[in-house]
Amino acid sequence: MNQPHYAADALMAYANQLLDAAGLAATHADAVATTLVEGDLLGHDTHGLAQLPGYLDELQAGHMTKEGEPIVLSDRPAALLWDGRRLPGPSLVLRGIDALIPRAHQYGTATLAIRHSHHIACLATYLLRATEAGFVLLLSSSDPSVQSVAPFGGTRAVFTPNPVALGVPTTHSPFLIDISASITTNAMTARLHKAGKQFDEAWLLDADGHATREPGALFTDPPGTILPLGGMDAGHKGFGLAVLIEALTSGLAGHGRADSPTGWGATVFMTLYDPAAFAGLDEFHRQMDWLAQACRTNPPRPGVERVRMPGDGAMARRDAQLAAGVQLHPTIRPALDKWGERYGVAFPKPLD
Repeated sequence: MNQPHYAADALMAYANQLLDAAGLAATHADAVATTLVEGDLLGHDTHGLAQLPGYLDELQAGHMTKEGEPIVLSDRPAALLWDGRRLPGPSLVLRGIDALIPRAHQYGTATLAIRHSHHIACLATYLLRATEAGFVLLLSSSDPSVQSVAPFGGTRAVFTPNPVALGVPTTHSPFLIDISASITTNAMTARLHKAGKQFDEAWLLDADGHATREPGALFTDPPGTILPLGGMDAGHKGFGLAVLIEALTSGLAGHGRADSPTGWGATVFMTLYDPAAFAGLDEFHRQMDWLAQACRTNPPRPGVERVRMPGDGAMARRDAQLAAGVQLHPTIRPALDKWGERYGVAFPKPLD
């Protein structure tokens, strides 16, 4: 059954109204609403409006800060550290990019680490803000209060999926890389478990350390774990990536798993690179455009229509959904209806 299409701006306005009704300050609410809908536009529908009910729960419980600014803990010309005060992650990340742009212009690169952020949603949504201005953005996050991924060879969870994203400008469609150090995410595992479905491959370990397709293994007592990227055979690569991200986030921010924190949130790392400070933006574009051409024209293997660059599919979905409307995953609207009823906010009418 086809899902209805909704205008993206109507979904943003709806999310904004709910967040406003929950008491979130207007500037923060707009950042959250825009970021979540952008996640759905790009096709990351476990990290778009699917996250809004959880955010509203956190606001109601007083676990997400509703107003104010981050605290600047360290400020050097090309390096910043903020305490996010559990403000909404989307607002902190967007403010962080804006804070880094003039510094990266001046110094070539500029880095921000944020401790005590709330959840930052879909990392890919932030990349266009940088690439459209001609910057490369490296962004990663970890949640030091959650453990769902074991180190390679182990059975006890230590890490979160630990996503990392890279936005690369080109003269045409940018490269948008958004991956995690685990083979799947907590959100996708929970969605399949709730639907009574299994993964196509054995992407988890049960509590005894046996590979399984069953997402419910993550919710047993004791729980199983999500496998690192690379799975049973090459999971040392995902394990290494998870450690790298922990160093960039918790290590540089000085807040992480060693502190035994509680509460859903994030520790964030981001660096902006200005190609103009190196060989120049034109030379950067020349190299990246050549790479894109070489990959997109690469002869596809059997069963593959064509080779795509990271972000090609997401940008095509975004363009199509901006034109024809956003198709939400069928679980999203029912989860939001109780909030709409509570605050008297009507869900947008579909376009079809």
